[in-house]
Amino acid sequence: MLTKTACQVVAISAALLFAGGAAASAVPSDTYAEISAADIADPGALIADSPADLALARTADQAIAWYSSRNGSTAYQGYCEKAARLAWDRTTHHASAIEHWRSSDGVRHTTGTPPKGAFVFWDISAYGHVGIADGAGGVWATSVNGRIGHAKQSYFSHYLGWKPGNSN
Repeated sequence: MLTKTACQVVAISAALLFAGGAAASAVPSDTYAEISAADIADPGALIADSPADLALARTADQAIAWYSSRNGSTAYQGYCEKAARLAWDRTTHHASAIEHWRSSDGVRHTTGTPPKGAFVFWDISAYGHVGIADGAGGVWATSVNGRIGHAKQSYFSHYLGWKPGNSN
């Protein structure tokens, strides 16, 4: 809401400036577009956190608890990267799971069982898919039978690999 208000203020100010101070009408709704952090963040950028921020970082158990407390929810269908980011309470934003996988944000591993809390990636669409490993060959993710759920890592096809989970 704050972003929408800020955009309207900027648009009205620009209209007044370019119209020589003439009264400006409200911004037409068809020119408004919701802007999220994913629209303005550099997905490849790593954000350095302060020691105080790092002290607040979540643990793998807390990231898994985030998913398990939402077991069965459809609220994050189509937003797997957002769910993974929220589970870890990350400050780094990626526009999609595939951008997260391709980014320099963490070392990519393509073999071995992902450790508890690791981000696990699949190439199932143009945007990819990501979930959180349970450390025993399973994952918590969106799109498990159409909702947040727990499944074997092989539930999704086209496995890419994993990156360590973190709150950065």
